[in-house]
Formats: sequence, structure tokens, C-alpha cells
Amino acid sequence: MKPPRTDAEHKAKMVKLQAAQAKKLATKTVEKGLVIVHTGPGKGKSSAAFGMAIRAIGHDMKVGIVQFVKGAMATGERAVFDRFPELAEFKPMGEGFTWDTQDRSRDIAVAREAWEEVKRMIADPGYKMVIADELNIVLRYDYLPVEEVLEALAAKPHMTHVVITGRNAPQALIDAADLVTEMAQVKHPFREQNVRAQAGVEF
Repeated sequence: MKPPRTDAEHKAKMVKLQAAQAKKLATKTVEKGLVIVHTGPGKGKSSAAFGMAIRAIGHDMKVGIVQFVKGAMATGERAVFDRFPELAEFKPMGEGFTWDTQDRSRDIAVAREAWEEVKRMIADPGYKMVIADELNIVLRYDYLPVEEVLEALAAKPHMTHVVITGRNAPQALIDAADLVTEMAQVKHPFREQNVRAQAGVEF
């Protein structure tokens, strides 16, 4: 379809689009807490989740954030969320990437401790959004049973949003989620230009 060439053609097209959109929106009447999964090999999964957290805080919604992997490093997002202690509980509980820790038993124990915090937050209706950052990595390595995660999600308060990040999300979690986004990598300076992770971009 060719784009409109005149102001009159543009207006006529936008009037039709507006009517179609209004008709579509009239059918959307359900409001509920969502299970949201950010996965895929591309950068931006955690960043997108933290952006949602900022949006929720802007609406005076309390947010709980638990990090399963990146807790061993200082991050800019933690510094921001710590400035909103009444609306954000940020708990970096990971001890680093698995290739750094090199201790499977310890990794499993740390993952279990972090998951217990996520479950506590999900069960508390005071939290309107709970972010389980990099939980998919934990599930990929079988540090936690997927079935236990699905059980907690099924029992969450009706209006609580739960956001789960990390590449390689298990299919069972994808099937249970309301919204799934897969980040695709097109270019990355770490691979193509030997650029190291930088403050304000990666952490």
C-alpha cells in the first residue's frame, strides 16, 4: 500500500486507523497481573525489566528485584533503586557467572536462597511487580526445578506482575507466560570490536 502523498490523504487514512484502533481497544477489558519473560541471546533483557520497574515506581507501585547472577558486581541500577527504599527492594544475591564461581553446589545453594526471596515477594500482595533477574540461567543449569517456579507463578496474587529474565528460557515457562519477548543480537561491540563491558551500558 502506497503512503499518502497529500495532507488530505494522510488525514483520511489516520481517521480510518483511529476508528479501527478504537474498535479494537473496546474489546480489551481484562486487567490482571502478567507473567513476563525476557529471553534470547541479545542484550537488553535485564535493562528492559529495570525499565518496567522504573515505570512501576512512577505509578507508586512497590517493586521487588532479586538478581540471581549479577549480585557480585556493583551496578548503576542498584544505586538508582536504593534511592527509593519505600518503593523498591533491590536484592543482588548472585555471586557471579558460573564460570567465575566454579562451584556447582554453592551455586545451587545461592540460587535456592534467591528463589526463596522471590517467592516471598510474589506471595506478598504489597509488591505489585517482582523481577527475577537471570532466573532463566538458574533454570537452564537445573539449579531449581521449573515445576516449582510454575507453581509459584500460578499461585501469585491476581494483580501482581512477575518479570523473569535470562537467555534460554525453558519452554514450560514460555508456555505459562502472558508476554514473552526474545531479544535478538544483530551486532555487539564485545564480539566485533573487543569492547569491554562499560558502566552505564552493561552495568
